[in-house]
Amino acid sequence: MSRSIRKVTRARLTTAAVAAVLAVGMVPATASAAAPAPPGAAQARADASLHQVVLQGAVNVRDLGGYRTYDGARVRYGLAYRADALNRATDADVATLTGLGLREVVDFRVPLELRYDGPDRLPTGLAPLSRPVSDSGLYAQTLAAIGSRDPAKQDEMLGHGRAEALMRTVYRAFVTDPAARAGFGATLKDLAAGRGPLLFHCTSGKDRTGWESYVLLRAVGVPAATATQDYLASNAFRAASDAALRAALKESGTMRNPDLLIPLQEVRPDYLDAALTQLSTQYGDFYTYLTQGLGLTLHDLAGLREALVG
Repeated sequence: MSRSIRKVTRARLTTAAVAAVLAVGMVPATASAAAPAPPGAAQARADASLHQVVLQGAVNVRDLGGYRTYDGARVRYGLAYRADALNRATDADVATLTGLGLREVVDFRVPLELRYDGPDRLPTGLAPLSRPVSDSGLYAQTLAAIGSRDPAKQDEMLGHGRAEALMRTVYRAFVTDPAARAGFGATLKDLAAGRGPLLFHCTSGKDRTGWESYVLLRAVGVPAATATQDYLASNAFRAASDAALRAALKESGTMRNPDLLIPLQEVRPDYLDAALTQLSTQYGDFYTYLTQGLGLTLHDLAGLREALVG
């Protein structure tokens, strides 16, 4: 590399680094800073603002490109994708995924989820990179409640605010659990190093994937309110599939009150706020979480801006 090219590269990275630091520093600490969305707003945003990758075997697959940053730039399309599990991908889905040109697929699922649901179906030559992030027992508890077929037991396990409390525990662990931070941080580092197009996912593509998407968008300077909208949009993408599951459980007699699952199936502002409050308590601000919690260097933050924003 010539000296002049090295100078240009260093200058671009320095500019990106400064922009990244300024953007992160401007972001409010909690999601609740944004006004609550009116009914139907999530679906409207899904239709107007979000770029869905339509698959037959997964319902919550999206390109994270297109969002505006604080400085008026835009997140590039075709580099970072979020998804639910791809174990039910059809042959047509695999062809669609092939067309994305993916270089890396990160699977946040834990072994129990893989054992029950199966591995991803991906294009030839592309193997998922396993980075398990604990769901704090959410998947196991859900299986246990449904499998009991006992309405009283299901109500005891999930009713009376217990499901919501479990979800808040899950989200706080995204910040407190070192393994979770390692998985999230490594995936952001891969994007910063230019390993996109990259797709990351969990089972439903809404909690672990939702948090990582939120962190990524904020790290490159997307306003907190916009990143929150992307997080909440999972409700619109998953609504029909989740409702169908509840109807099937009721029809089969497996659950008398399948609505007990709704708090587990949805994303909610207070779940996100649980993680953000823990972040504030543990790290003080978002920048410190990125650097000390996730292990991102200033060079990594600059790399994210350089790779994803233009």
